[in-house]
Amino acid sequence: MIGSSHSADKKVHQIAALNEEVKELRSEFVDVRSDMQQLKLESTVMHNVEAKGLYPSEVPPKQIKVKSQIKSTSQINSNPQIN
Repeated sequence: MIGSSHSADKKVHQIAALNEEVKELRSEFVDVRSDMQQLKLESTVMHNVEAKGLYPSEVPPKQIKVKSQIKSTSQINSNPQIN
């Protein structure tokens, strides 16, 4: 009877300690997630790369259009291409 009481008390203390650890880890997770969201912002990224000498392009990107021809399956199977 006394042994089971001690065992129960021990488990209660373990549960309390684990609950406290869960609270701490959850808090750390929220802090790290918040910091990461801040680092992913475009303004933060631009500021960090400007410090390294990189700047946004003055010329907008050009779109490349590829015109493809659809081949029948018999042409594809009889004419294998090696890349």
